[in-house]
Amino acid sequence: MRSISNDLKNTIISETLETLDFAGNLSEEEVYARIDDVLLSHFERKAFSPFEIKRFREEIFSSLKRMDILQQYLDDEDVTEIMINGKDDIFIEKYGRLFKTGKKFDSNKKLNDVIQQIVAGCNRSVNEANPIVDARLSDGARVNIVLSPVALNGPIVTIRRFPKEPITMEKLLALGSINKEAAEFLKRLVISKYNIFISGGTGSGKTTFLNALSQFIPKEERIITIEDSAELQLLNAENLVRLETRNSNIEGCDPITIRDLIRTSLRMRPERIIVGEVRGAEALDMLQAMNTGHDGSLSTGHANSTNDMLKRLETMVLMGMDLPLEAIRGQIAGGIDVIIHLSRQRDHSRKVVEISEIEGFENGQIVLNKLFQYKNGELCMINELIHKEKLMKVFN
Repeated sequence: MRSISNDLKNTIISETLETLDFAGNLSEEEVYARIDDVLLSHFERKAFSPFEIKRFREEIFSSLKRMDILQQYLDDEDVTEIMINGKDDIFIEKYGRLFKTGKKFDSNKKLNDVIQQIVAGCNRSVNEANPIVDARLSDGARVNIVLSPVALNGPIVTIRRFPKEPITMEKLLALGSINKEAAEFLKRLVISKYNIFISGGTGSGKTTFLNALSQFIPKEERIITIEDSAELQLLNAENLVRLETRNSNIEGCDPITIRDLIRTSLRMRPERIIVGEVRGAEALDMLQAMNTGHDGSLSTGHANSTNDMLKRLETMVLMGMDLPLEAIRGQIAGGIDVIIHLSRQRDHSRKVVEISEIEGFENGQIVLNKLFQYKNGELCMINELIHKEKLMKVFN
């Protein structure tokens, strides 16, 4: 299949832009019409088929109004991740496997134009002075961008995509990520307003699982979500407040952190506080909220196991305040009721591999009561829940 040369493509883009400069805000149909006029002036005597002309037309439109060569992957619902390692190397994840696309940007300038389009869409900025930023696309896809001088092989962009339709617990059951017994148990915990923390490695499905759990929150409750980049898709939420952090920018705006948002959320009459992910000192504020009457809160964090997650929480709290370790462990034991650990398996499937209750705090250590464990290809219940007071109030 023939392709349009970069020189000709750039010429057509330049000529089309000249017709758009004085046209104001045009609809997609009007932009296509102007592209068609320029294309016809170049191709009327060329031996290109109508199919090839149509493909060139889409390429030009994507360069002008969309995400250039990334658009075809953003339109493909089977693509779950897009990784750009400089202008010449683009990889995608599809069906759980990585592929090199063979596509490349025409220039670093074009890639930078796409990057600036992404960050402008969520009111953020990225440049050599501030070369790292987290952003999102209009469809909720998570974007991480790293520029030079930090990135040595050119601008690095990583786009994590989520399904257009949020994955429900029913879909997770169908996929085998959890069994019916555990799903019903977690439903009861959410309704009863247990504080739940979801842990797992990169790509293990923490955000997806948090979205699925949210469907069990009674729709009349007031929910406040707090995220670095807004990506949660809560189901059935009516009284919903969504808060997102803000980076500092060249206009002199001060940053607004997750810690700031957690503190202000406490004055917004929350019935549930959902922190998309804790990565640092905000863990202290989250635990304090959980320990001061805001039951039913949920959050996620990166870790390789439930025990590792507890250690990471200790470290993150110490990043915010120098406290005795016993005091931190007491806050964790008092704030979090249940930890759900997820893992990505060798076959690329995502599974709930452990559900543990924090039983208490004894002899300076957090005591866990393991409720469900994944072994021999199945999630099995191995212990009963010890602290059932909240369940009893709701279901009896």
